[in-house]
Amino acid sequence: MKLTTKGRYAVTAMLDLALNYGGDPINLADISARQGISLSYLEQLFSRLRKQGLVESARGPGGGYRLAMAPDSISIASVIDAVNESVDATRCGGQKNCQGDDRCLTHDLWEDLSNHISSYLSGITLAEMVNRRGVRNVAQRQNSIRIHLVQ
Repeated sequence: MKLTTKGRYAVTAMLDLALNYGGDPINLADISARQGISLSYLEQLFSRLRKQGLVESARGPGGGYRLAMAPDSISIASVIDAVNESVDATRCGGQKNCQGDDRCLTHDLWEDLSNHISSYLSGITLAEMVNRRGVRNVAQRQNSIRIHLVQ
């Protein structure tokens, strides 16, 4: 089981928006620079996030994206789901046909692990992540680098 870059980058970008919640819309180029994610990849992710109602866009000068709801209303699992990512640990994608057309010997183990991961990610919101000291420290470092580059 592996969470691909699609899910990881979506969570990272949404956390970036959550750190700036309540302010002006955030330009994807700024998220790209802070997080080291390509702008074209972010555009694809945000198209999906917008369609799922997690972000809203503002056009024109000073435009960008903002969270469509409060950070305490958005779980990490909902972000991952919005970009069609899966954290399924089974080889069969939960179809129970891991060994030909039958369930394999360890199917229940991997299915239980998938359920635990899903439950864990459903129980964590963007607001909880924003309040973590480590996240705040990294955000502060990223902002200071960005300010230094702009000057």
